[in-house]
Amino acid sequence: MAKKLTKTAEKAPAKKASPAKPTADLIEKASSQALSTLNTLGIEQQLQQDIEWCLGSYRHDKNPAGLYDMTEKALKALLDAKARKAKGVTSKLIGDIEKALQSR
Repeated sequence: MAKKLTKTAEKAPAKKASPAKPTADLIEKASSQALSTLNTLGIEQQLQQDIEWCLGSYRHDKNPAGLYDMTEKALKALLDAKARKAKGVTSKLIGDIEKALQSR
């Protein structure tokens, strides 16, 4: 009688799940988009400067607290601009900013 050769099933290495984007990266991206849009619209000059400062500060110390505050203010300004039907303020932009703020 011939022995039946059995192969041990080798398990394929488990696929690493792609890491979720850290929430800080979301807020950095959202605030950059908000800054760009505010700049394009030419509104809220002081807020633009504040966001620029907070972005630089965040990149230096990785503390997003101020970035969240300024992005909330930018969201309000962009919602006002959207209500006035300003071009460049898209629903996607508003949604991205809101998502980033909720990830706090």
